[in-house]
Amino acid sequence: MSFQITTAMQDQFKAAFQVLMQQTESRLASAVRNEPVDGKRGFFDQISATAAVQRVSRHADTPLISTPHLRRMVQTSDYDWADLIDNFDKLKTVADPQAAYLKNAVSAMQRAKDDAIIAAFVATAYGGVDGTTTYTFDTTNKQIVHGSTGLTLAKVLSAKQKLDADEVSEEGRFIVCGSKQINNDLLNTTEIKSSDYNTVKALARGEIDTFLGFKFIRSERLTLTSSVRYCYAWQRDTMLLGVGTDIVTDIAPRKDKNNAIQVYAGMSIGATRMDEDGIVQIQAYEA
Repeated sequence: MSFQITTAMQDQFKAAFQVLMQQTESRLASAVRNEPVDGKRGFFDQISATAAVQRVSRHADTPLISTPHLRRMVQTSDYDWADLIDNFDKLKTVADPQAAYLKNAVSAMQRAKDDAIIAAFVATAYGGVDGTTTYTFDTTNKQIVHGSTGLTLAKVLSAKQKLDADEVSEEGRFIVCGSKQINNDLLNTTEIKSSDYNTVKALARGEIDTFLGFKFIRSERLTLTSSVRYCYAWQRDTMLLGVGTDIVTDIAPRKDKNNAIQVYAGMSIGATRMDEDGIVQIQAYEA
């Protein structure tokens, strides 16, 4: 073969764009209450518990129980994503990037939903007649400090006890934590001979997603400050995602940009805490 055959060799370019690894779906939206919101703000009415009155005499007057009424507000925010593809650039590339751009845009919107929910776990919530009443997160009774340890079995049990003590429904309970909390902390703090250890091993392998009555959700978007990861345990109805407009997409030419193709995604959402009793913050130390 000729030594000059390399002159005829060519590079191969695939006619597709690979979207690099990223979280593409919201992991928390399905674990909270979802409600439509018409307008900038949505109001949701609530009633709290009352007590029955024992009848102590015949033909007594019927007692009237004043039912406590409450109201929570969720305020939506608008989110946008857009990028341009120049028509001349399309002619210079092997693959058309439109589909990859659109996938990237929708993935960003899905992650934004999780970010809004995570922020709302401990943010000041608003309610009352006109949305001016404030509700702060209960750091006294609903916070498990890190104590220089990770997400231990004892902390999970403590979160369960705190929810049980406030009669929070046992159905629809969740814990969101990072990969280190499952793969490092829980596996390392559970004795190897215990039945819990085998359960956590299956949890880490993705074979199951429930443990001690909680469905575990992994998220790498939880706040990490000074080596402390802020994880949360909650019951579905105690968090609300208000959806003004769910994710919308559009691919169209922009006449003001020399007819470049714009790939666009947008949505309008907001999240709020609905009940202070149903959420526990679990601090996990990450060495």
